[in-house]
Amino acid sequence: MKFVESIKLAIFAIWAHKLRSALTLLGMIMGVTSVVVIVSLIQGFNAYVDDRIDRIGLRTITVRRFDPSDYRDTDSYVAAVRRNKKLTFDDYEFLKDNASLVERLGIQANSTSCQVKRGTEELNDVPIEGVTANIVDVLHPDIADGRYFTKAENDAGALVAFVGSDIAGNLKGNEESFLGQYITVCGIPYRVLGIANFQGAIFGQAQDNYVTIPFKTYSKTFADSIKQQGISFVATPHSDQGFDDVVDELRSLMRIRRRLQTDEKDNFGIVTPDGITAMRDRILGPVYIVAVLVPGISLLIGGIVIMNIMLVSVTERTREIGIRKSLGARRSDILKQFLVEAITLCAMGGVVSIFVAYAIAKIVTAFGYPTPLSITGIVIALTVSGAVGLLSGVFPAWKAAQVNPNEALLAE
Repeated sequence: MKFVESIKLAIFAIWAHKLRSALTLLGMIMGVTSVVVIVSLIQGFNAYVDDRIDRIGLRTITVRRFDPSDYRDTDSYVAAVRRNKKLTFDDYEFLKDNASLVERLGIQANSTSCQVKRGTEELNDVPIEGVTANIVDVLHPDIADGRYFTKAENDAGALVAFVGSDIAGNLKGNEESFLGQYITVCGIPYRVLGIANFQGAIFGQAQDNYVTIPFKTYSKTFADSIKQQGISFVATPHSDQGFDDVVDELRSLMRIRRRLQTDEKDNFGIVTPDGITAMRDRILGPVYIVAVLVPGISLLIGGIVIMNIMLVSVTERTREIGIRKSLGARRSDILKQFLVEAITLCAMGGVVSIFVAYAIAKIVTAFGYPTPLSITGIVIALTVSGAVGLLSGVFPAWKAAQVNPNEALLAE
C-alpha cells in the first residue's frame, strides 16, 4: 500500500471520530505547547540579556559594591552586606590615578526616584541618574536628538539634563522641540540638552522614563542618596587584547585600596559581560531542564492516552482488518496503516500546539516580556509530537497486524 493511501486512510479514520480525536490530543497539546512556550520565554530572556550586553558594550567592566555571586542565596547576600563597603569618590580617584591599562573610567550613581515637572504636567517616581560626562564614550547611549553634557558642564555642576523619550513625550506639551526647555527635578530647574531614542518596555519595566544629570550636580542635590546607595565605576580597556589584564589590574588596585590580605575575599564586585552571561547560564541551566521536563509528564500521559485509544480503535476495527487482509493486505500494510494514523493524529496535535503557543507568546509579549516564537520551538513541537505518535502507535499497529483474518471476519 502506498504511503499516500495510508495518510488518506488515517485522515478518514481521525475525521470519523472528531470529538474522540480532539479529546485524545488535549494532554499532548498542553504538553507540547508548554515546552514551546517555555523554550521561547527562555530564549527571549537570553536575547534580552545579550541585547543589554551589546548596548553596554563587550569591552565594558563595572566595579560595584556587590559581585553577582553575592546574590546566589540569602546568606551570601547578608554576608556581603556586612563585608562590602560602598564605593566612594576617593576610590574612583585612586583607580583613575593608578590604573594604567584603563582607557576611560566613569562614575554611575545608583538612581533615586523624584518628581519631575514642567508647567502643569508632572511625573512621579521618575528615576534620576547621576553620571560623569565620559559615560557617553563608555556606554554609548542612543541619542535621538541633542547631545550629552560635557566634562566642563559636569565639573561646573551645571543644571542640565539628558532625558528618556517618555519624559520628552509626556512633558513636551505643544512645543515643537523639547531641547532647551526647562524641567523641574525635585524642585530644581534643569535645562534639557538631549533626548534618548525610544527603547520600549522590558518585562513590564519602562526603559524610557529617566533623567540623567551630571554626577557633580547629582552629588550636591542627592548627597544622602549617594551615602545610602553608593556609586559604581565603569571602565573600558585600551584594547580588546588587554581586557583580562584590565580586570586583574582593577581588582588588584581595589584590594590595595581596601588593604585586603592575600587570604581575604574581595569586598567589592567586578562585573564583565562574560560574567553576566555565565551567571545567566548558571541560574537558567537547571531551571531550563526542570521547566522542560515538567511538561514532559503531560507528553508521557498524552502518549499513553493515544496508545490506549489506538488499541480501542484496533478492537473496534477488527472486522475491517479481516476484510482488508482477505483482499490481499499484508501485515506490513496493516502495520503501516495504524502507525501512520497514530503519527498523523499526533502531528495534527503538534500543529495545533504551534498556533496555541504563538497566541500565548503574543499575549505575553503584549505584557512587556519579549517572547518570540522561535524556530527551535517549532522544530521541538513537530519532532516531539511525531515521536510521541511513533512510540504510542507501534504496539497498537503491531497488534493490528497480528489479527487473524478468519477470526476477524467473524467479529461483531
